[in-house]
Amino acid sequence: MQVHILHKARIFTGIAGHPWAHTLAISNGRIIGIDQSALAWNGAPDVVTEDLKGALVIPGITDAHIHLMWYAQGLRELDLRDLDRAETLARIAKKAFESPPGTWITGRGWDQNIWEDSYPTAAELDRAAPRHPVLLNAKSGHVVVANTPAMKAAAITADTPDPVHGLIGRDERGQPNGLFFEDAIGCVGSAKPKPDLDTLVALVDEAQHNLLARGITGVHDVDGNPAFGAFQALKKQGGLKIRIVKYVRLEALDAVIEAGLRSGFGDDQLLFGGLKLFADGALGARTAAMFSPYEGEPDNVGLLTLEPDQLMDISRRAASGGLALAIHAIGDRTNRMVLDVLEAVKPINPDLRHRIEHVQLIDEADQARLGRNGFVASMQPTHAINDIRMADRYWGSRSAQAYAWRSIKDAGATLAFGSDCPIEVFDPFLGLYAAVTRRSETDGYPSPNGWYSKQRLTLTEALRAYTWGAAYAAGLEDRLGYLTPGYHADLVVLDHNIFELPPEALLETKVTRAMIEGVWQAAS
Repeated sequence: MQVHILHKARIFTGIAGHPWAHTLAISNGRIIGIDQSALAWNGAPDVVTEDLKGALVIPGITDAHIHLMWYAQGLRELDLRDLDRAETLARIAKKAFESPPGTWITGRGWDQNIWEDSYPTAAELDRAAPRHPVLLNAKSGHVVVANTPAMKAAAITADTPDPVHGLIGRDERGQPNGLFFEDAIGCVGSAKPKPDLDTLVALVDEAQHNLLARGITGVHDVDGNPAFGAFQALKKQGGLKIRIVKYVRLEALDAVIEAGLRSGFGDDQLLFGGLKLFADGALGARTAAMFSPYEGEPDNVGLLTLEPDQLMDISRRAASGGLALAIHAIGDRTNRMVLDVLEAVKPINPDLRHRIEHVQLIDEADQARLGRNGFVASMQPTHAINDIRMADRYWGSRSAQAYAWRSIKDAGATLAFGSDCPIEVFDPFLGLYAAVTRRSETDGYPSPNGWYSKQRLTLTEALRAYTWGAAYAAGLEDRLGYLTPGYHADLVVLDHNIFELPPEALLETKVTRAMIEGVWQAAS
């Protein structure tokens, strides 16, 4: 058999008792030896030896929470992140000038929090693009703004009722003002033309190469259901490179149960993860459900997108059907509700790896429940450093329990880190920086020790959450997340040793090569 030996490297294995090595032997996509046991293959007849010249090697990184199709489609949309109001409207007007009338203009990333808390309106978009339907996602992903042509295409009028767990913004005359919150997003979003399968496959292919270039060898996708078909088509074509664990949305639950599809179906390249649910909104839109009102908004305690009895019924059905649950929970009220539900359904199928997505604000009394019950805390470090000022403004002193990685880990929970891309950028090295510093990468705020610094992690702990922790969340921890014999040869080579440099060096880290299943995939 052919053996590939990587030697003269600084290899971080991730194994607590043997964290460092210099040599790996790989065959048929798996690691078959480390250090002396790897060198023992040197005399074999079919051996390829590669000198890595002292480079740092780490296990392949998994983004444990990404909207891959949303990101992929966004490659063809307007990127509105960090733009002020005038720049946003100018970019829309330019796109309208370049596009035939009637063409949909879509974009993502606008943030009312950098516009002095002022939301955009349909009237503004109408002035920028009067002959094009315009639909723009907010940075939070929990609000969209549409112009008049887009609302007309969706048949939205003053008589259109608010959905149970959503809100249509209205002006003083009761007319829709272009804003759609939470479940109301679908009221207007359903009118946007859907790309065909070939287009989706091409977009996913482009996206996966971008991910590989930053050392991401696998993802847990929590996007809409059509993405699953695109992943399967790309795999059938032999073009799927990264590993994907796919979670489906609530609208697919009946079909999944009827078909008998269970968590863990598939293979280590494309695996069915389970059911993704949304239980509340987001901090950015102030729709995350809270025990007490947002600071300065005495009547606003956020919004549940599933009532407790609904969530319990859905979760019982899912667990009975063999589906692991991944439940979005941002606010402290929502996290307690989700924990109550998961504790109730865990005995139905104890082997399922249930997880809470985000866990952004969790009451101190609830933190230990995650570890005690074996639930996964699927969290995104970059949310913390981008939300610091907003969290302090709207959560006040409650922010002491926000993004509480250290407390949650020390209470025994498994952390699985991701990005929530495209809400945040998918760069895992920015995520590692956030986890170890809790400081903004742009201005270092708050210096010198970071925001609620006791919640910081060590670099080893944070990297484990991006590797072994993500593997554990999907039930793959016996073959992914470490560099040790028997595990998949998924690894990343970096341009410098991140363990020997200050945290700021993480922001400059480059991936020189990425390997999946023993095959080099990308080079910078």
